Amino acid sequence: MNTARTCQLSENCSAMKRQNGILERMRSSSRRGAMRHTAARTRDDRSGVAAVECAVILPVMLVLVLGTIELGTALRAQTILQSAVREAGRLASMDWRFIVADNQTPNQKVEQDIRNFVSASGLPGNDLTISIVYAEGSNEGEVFDISDEDNDLELLQIEIELPYTSISLFPVKHMYGKNVRASVVMRAGIAGGSLGN
Repeated sequence: MNTARTCQLSENCSAMKRQNGILERMRSSSRRGAMRHTAARTRDDRSGVAAVECAVILPVMLVLVLGTIELGTALRAQTILQSAVREAGRLASMDWRFIVADNQTPNQKVEQDIRNFVSASGLPGNDLTISIVYAEGSNEGEVFDISDEDNDLELLQIEIELPYTSISLFPVKHMYGKNVRASVVMRAGIAGGSLGN
């Protein structure tokens, strides 16, 4: 009987071992499936995190890039205006008799040259405000007539202004009413640069 019992026990043991093996395989496959599911969920969570990071950083980066472009546009305009006013001052300080048309005053020629220079550089020359005034003395700030013989070798100031809205690439509300300016102070004419000579 012992042998029969031992045999039955060993058959039961074998059957139990088989069942345990099957159960173990099922557990490990369910663990692998759970791990796969967890890995997929982690990937989805990470893509969600990337979307949130993009939503936070993208507006900041966009403002920085557009601001840099706008600042570059303003600096370009300032450089063009400074070059134009420097050329106008050069014209006003030289013997201009041979370059001014008969139906034109030197002041008109200076203004025309400034507008042409600015327009040729890609900015709206017609939007400019140009002033040619005395730079010193009792007449400081008053209109300076380059063709007046009494003004030979006097200091004059040429100032030009361009509304910022004329050059802005983007609608920047806080810059409305602001101007880009450039000016130069030089001596008028080389003595004898009047129309009468």
